[in-house]
Amino acid sequence: MSKEFDTVRVYIEKLKALESALVLFEWDLETLAPAGSVERTSKIIGALSEEYFNCLISSELSQAVYNAKASGRCSELETKILDKLEEEIDKNRRIPSKEYREFAELTSVSAAKWQEAKLSNDYDIFAPYLEKVVEFEKKFAGYVRTDEKTLYDVLLKDYEKGFDVERLDDFFDKLKKSLIPLVKNIGDVTKKIDCDFLLKSADIEKQKKFNTFLSEYLGFDFNRGVIQESEHPFTTSLHKDDVRITTHYYENNIESAIFSTIHETGHAIFEQGIGDDITMTPLEGGSCAVHESQSRMFENMIGRSKAFWMPLYEKLQAEFPGLFADVEIDKFVTAINRTQPSLIRTESDELTYSLHIIIRYEIEKELINGNLDVKKLPEIWNQKYEEYLGVKPEKYSEGILQDIHWSQGSIGYFPFYAVGNAIAAQIYAAMDKKINVEKCLEKKNIKKIREYLRENVHRYGMSKTADEFLKDITGEEFNPDYYIEYLTGKFTGLFM
Repeated sequence: MSKEFDTVRVYIEKLKALESALVLFEWDLETLAPAGSVERTSKIIGALSEEYFNCLISSELSQAVYNAKASGRCSELETKILDKLEEEIDKNRRIPSKEYREFAELTSVSAAKWQEAKLSNDYDIFAPYLEKVVEFEKKFAGYVRTDEKTLYDVLLKDYEKGFDVERLDDFFDKLKKSLIPLVKNIGDVTKKIDCDFLLKSADIEKQKKFNTFLSEYLGFDFNRGVIQESEHPFTTSLHKDDVRITTHYYENNIESAIFSTIHETGHAIFEQGIGDDITMTPLEGGSCAVHESQSRMFENMIGRSKAFWMPLYEKLQAEFPGLFADVEIDKFVTAINRTQPSLIRTESDELTYSLHIIIRYEIEKELINGNLDVKKLPEIWNQKYEEYLGVKPEKYSEGILQDIHWSQGSIGYFPFYAVGNAIAAQIYAAMDKKINVEKCLEKKNIKKIREYLRENVHRYGMSKTADEFLKDITGEEFNPDYYIEYLTGKFTGLFM
């Protein structure tokens, strides 16, 4: 490590400390903080955010980065860290400090108002806050826009480089042409599948115990992580040795917590597998689509396979005899893979999931690039659900208010859930050629799968883009054909 990079490292440590404090407040607000704390706590979050912002755009840090790059003595990884810092500095220094703080305060309050609105089934509580969030997003995108064709392209770039509206439109058009007829054909068959046993009463404390077991079985290290509860499951981390999962339990829907936990564990294993040289640097974590590829791979390609449940099913039956004692494993696997158009994204099946994402993508693209009225969103949302999935929400809480993302200012995130699905299929195909995933699962050898992913994905954090990962692992850049072929093969094989 060069002495010039050592100077930059001091600033990185300060930025990381401030970021960690903000992560802890986010975690607390979603899990344990009293509802009455939000207004005043948002001021603390605003002050910390402003301090972070001022440190990031300081002339001292800019000069230190310049000196380190100019020295020619930095390693390849150090240079990537400097490039990432320089990119963040350049983007953020165009945003007024006062507005940056206002936005941080707004989103902390907005997330609480979203939760209140969802629980009250009252969109009018949340709509004024969403309006402000959208205006800030447009304004900030305008400040930092360079050669992007649209404002929405600016937001997309924050989540995944190389994926703009043009590329995503092509991807989603291809998905719609393949998925909509497949969903209709398969859905007609799966209407007859018995899944009532999944909706019987299951003790919450027993669910917690079983979900903790599942997470540990998959490889989540509880010495370096915890699981809590929140309205909307998520994963966050301070660094690779402090990774936090939340999930949500329903007494009459054991399936929900199981697959939410597996999904979030996929994220958490990624975070815990990041290289020691990358954790606590600007390259920590992973690009949005690559991160989602890991959670979706664990949730669906691994977690919903018969091979995964073969060594575990007797334990599930023993823990919940009232649900599964008389249910054969094939019936269970068929039920957890049933496909039927539904209202809730996080509860949707693997086949219809990306249609939920397409709806959100089309709405938020128009929110940023067009003149979509926030007040009309419930109506537009319902129309799209009828068009793509043939279902219509009766309540705001199962429609426009079901996701937390927009309340937190995460506009541009949604499309990468679907891109993540496609990346998962592409990586899985390459991994399967190397280690035979099904045999690993049948023999309870999750470690071999985890080691492959750590070696090829997790340890690199954000030092590679999605296309770079895929090129290195599969020999080609993003190719959605793997995803379409995977879905077609799996669901026609199960149900046709």
